[in-house]
Amino acid sequence: MGSFPDLTTFPSLRELCLSENQLSGTIHESLGKQFNLEILYIGGNPSEGVISEAHFSKLTKLRRLQIYSDSLVFNFSSNWVPPFQLDELYMNTCQLPHFPKWLQTQKNYYWLDLAKSGISNTLSNSSWIFPTHLNYIDLSGNKINGHIPNLLLESSFPFIINLHSNKLEGEIPPFVFKGSHLNLSNNTFSKLALSLCKASNNSLEFLDLSNSRLLEELPDCWMHFEGLKILKLANNHFYGKIPSSMGSLIEIETLDLGNNNFSGELPSTLKNCTKLIFLDLRNNSLLGLIPMWLGRSHPNLAVLFLRSNHFYGRMPPHLCHLTHLQLLHLTLNRITGSIPKCLNNLISLTNTKSPNAANNHSYELLSSRYVEVTIWMWKGREYKYGNNLVLVKSIDLSCNKLIGVIPKEIVMLNGLISLNLSRNLLTGKITSDIGLLHSLEVLDLSDNKLSVEIPSTISLIDRLNSLNLRNNNLSGRIPTGTQLSTFNAFAYEGNPNLCGFPLPTNCLGEETPQNSTVNGSSGDAMQDEKDGFITRGFYVSATTGLICRQFLGSLWHITTK
Repeated sequence: MGSFPDLTTFPSLRELCLSENQLSGTIHESLGKQFNLEILYIGGNPSEGVISEAHFSKLTKLRRLQIYSDSLVFNFSSNWVPPFQLDELYMNTCQLPHFPKWLQTQKNYYWLDLAKSGISNTLSNSSWIFPTHLNYIDLSGNKINGHIPNLLLESSFPFIINLHSNKLEGEIPPFVFKGSHLNLSNNTFSKLALSLCKASNNSLEFLDLSNSRLLEELPDCWMHFEGLKILKLANNHFYGKIPSSMGSLIEIETLDLGNNNFSGELPSTLKNCTKLIFLDLRNNSLLGLIPMWLGRSHPNLAVLFLRSNHFYGRMPPHLCHLTHLQLLHLTLNRITGSIPKCLNNLISLTNTKSPNAANNHSYELLSSRYVEVTIWMWKGREYKYGNNLVLVKSIDLSCNKLIGVIPKEIVMLNGLISLNLSRNLLTGKITSDIGLLHSLEVLDLSDNKLSVEIPSTISLIDRLNSLNLRNNNLSGRIPTGTQLSTFNAFAYEGNPNLCGFPLPTNCLGEETPQNSTVNGSSGDAMQDEKDGFITRGFYVSATTGLICRQFLGSLWHITTK
């Protein structure tokens, strides 16, 4: 910490690495007199002031430059020619409204990072920005528009390109698929198919084209990319069937096709993708039975999202073979039959401590670290989970046609944080061992046909902050407990034979009427009497119920037709 040092007493200095400290104040122009300096890393400090040509006037040997800060002002004349030729340049999070013009004088660099710097150039007029011997380029998080120029590069090994979160458009050129890591997400591209199939690259390991407004059928040429480990195509407008050639992705660990318009059945070739850890097919129009091979052929699967599709038939017991599974979401389908008793085989959900190694899904490539990020439904809202995804353990089977009793074996999943079985046709009683789910924070069993009393052991779940038992046939006295006292009548409505606090219905022998509201903090179902608001939980529950009914109605129409 302290002021940036005066370096005039070190004339032999060749390497200076001061990154990620608390050095403040201005950077001395004496830095520019270090004519032996080859490596200069001073990024990530709260330094301020102006960086000008004088800071580099004698640095003829400089090869690597890392200088980034959102409080530094860069002031170079438009015709400045640096005395050096860089190999690597890191100037991310700097305020650079345009590409530095002096960069055009650099002929040897292979590593360029100008991410999050406010650049608004048109890329199609700046083909020089891609060095001939490209190894790494990161221009993400800017306002760059135009098309990616179609180039012929001379790079001797697979490169990394990160252009996500810009305003790029048009067709994706074939050369970008020759790398090992490609992130073009959050842009407005128009075409993928031709450029992808022109490329053939078993070295491509990471491909992210999510949120790019792509509208077309997904090309069936994935046999050319057998080395892919991460494939993210979510939040586009892809339609048609999932290509059978995706079964050629034998190294794939993450396959994210969520929020598209894919239809038809899952291709059986996907059973060849035995290394899958994360499979997200949510919000499509996929149909058919959930295939048996999904449980047999994917021993490492930790996340399975089939939410909002047209899957029907019984819930296959082979899903119980997925011992590493920690997120299972089958909501908004037309799945029938009973809940398999073998769910207690999901060992990862019985673990209340550190997550299984297979769930800690991260991917490292040179200086770029990728951690799986997904959208997860929590209390009726969607949230993004990245590094903390490994801490979320959830089963959501809501909005289906499941029948029978809730298997008592489910209480062995004491690592569960969220359990949602609402809007099914479940009968019988809530198991008396429900209190063994010590980690549970969300429990939704609403809109079923559950009967008998609410077990008193539910009061043992001291982490519970969202409870919904509405619209069942439950009866008797509502259990009491410290955590249960935070829920109001909304959590129990629609059970005419229930009585006791917080419902207005007294149980036999009670003389004083019960108060139907509770002051202080509560779960999702709490009302704010003072302001007269209907709870957010009410709207979430009512809206979800309407969606479920409309969705299942349309599915019935489709399947009967």
